[in-house]
Amino acid sequence: MNNRHLETILNEKLNINAIRDYGPNGLQVEGKKDIKKIITGVTACQALLDYAVSQNADAIIVHHGYFWKNEDPRLIGMKGKRIKTLMQHDINLYAYHLPLDVHPELGNNAQLAMLLGLNTLQPLEDKTPSIPVWGEFDTPISPAELQIRLQNLLGQTPLTSHDNAPTQIKRLGLCTGGGQDYIDLAALKGMDAYLTGEVSERTIHSAREQGIHFYAGGHHATERYGIMALGKWLAENYDVDVEFKDIPNPA
Repeated sequence: MNNRHLETILNEKLNINAIRDYGPNGLQVEGKKDIKKIITGVTACQALLDYAVSQNADAIIVHHGYFWKNEDPRLIGMKGKRIKTLMQHDINLYAYHLPLDVHPELGNNAQLAMLLGLNTLQPLEDKTPSIPVWGEFDTPISPAELQIRLQNLLGQTPLTSHDNAPTQIKRLGLCTGGGQDYIDLAALKGMDAYLTGEVSERTIHSAREQGIHFYAGGHHATERYGIMALGKWLAENYDVDVEFKDIPNPA
């Protein structure tokens, strides 16, 4: 597949113009024109790049790429080494950030919600697309049951807060990654619990004082499933070999 054609396919599937982002979505570093082997991952870290080189990959697709707003543009140090690796091996790098978070089918929120057993996802914000979402369990579950489901899915124990919160969870607010500051909106909208990737010191006070369960499952861990789903969709619909490579990260 031609590298620019692949970009068009991904851009259209993820509807990249539907939401403003903090960096460019699409082809970030251009490599060889013909793409057969693709490695996917959460973040374009050096370990993922090195793995792609070892597999003779033609392209890498990630959720967290480069060239963020207000980022130092100089190609030196760690950033310089990463770009040099891609350029020396003629590897294309594609990145999809917020469009992959919010996609209703392949997105990080949608995939994690499906795996947790949540139904009928709705926007938590009063706009579409909304970055945080919410859904309901068919039958209310205990806080302990949600923790078990998260541990089984994410492979690590989430940080939690349960003070003053309901005995059962029916309505769950969700934002994968660094969505801890949506907890107040989740409480305002009547959620029983709120799940995200990261936690700040102030988050726990918000949870306690507003009587809402809080779960921080890890930024990396909560955002594996969107890029995995995107790669699976690509392999099923186009003549490319796609492999997801997890680079473990407890944060």
